[in-house]
Amino acid sequence: MEIISITQAPENAGSHSCRCGEESSSTYPELDATLIPHEIRHPAIFGALESLKVGEGMVLVAPHKPIPLLAQIEKMHPGAYSVNFLDEGPDKWHIEFIRSTVEVSRAN
Repeated sequence: MEIISITQAPENAGSHSCRCGEESSSTYPELDATLIPHEIRHPAIFGALESLKVGEGMVLVAPHKPIPLLAQIEKMHPGAYSVNFLDEGPDKWHIEFIRSTVEVSRAN
């Protein structure tokens, strides 16, 4: 087995910037919030959304229409994401988020 340093990791065409070697998908990744424990659900979703670069997106699968979550996201990141309901219940909602702007720092 050959051991290489991180700085020597090979570039892989089409791979993510983390150099994991996986190919980037042409579809948005799906985060199924129904599988995340309730106590950490919103922070996990915030982390996923905050990792998106402008033009990138994700699909959230939610167990209900996430009106409170959407309000929290808009309050934390005004206008940063476009939101499109792909499927509205009754058991699961599929919501597409696309990062539309770079975060603008707000004055306190």
